[in-house]
Amino acid sequence: MESTPAVFAGTVFALFGSGLLLWTGARVLHREPVAYGTRPVASAVVAAAAGAGALALAAWCFAQL
Repeated sequence: MESTPAVFAGTVFALFGSGLLLWTGARVLHREPVAYGTRPVASAVVAAAAGAGALALAAWCFAQL
């Protein structure tokens, strides 16, 4: 019963992190801004770090099973 929240949270983090990394990669590949009003490189780095952090949290949640 206690593993259900870990599976749910891990799935949410994995979906968010992979979606954010894919979206950021597509924006960078097409040379479009990741966030308007900011420096392109800084916003891409921050978005990629957030996506990688979400995937790391997903891995941690799945490791708790």
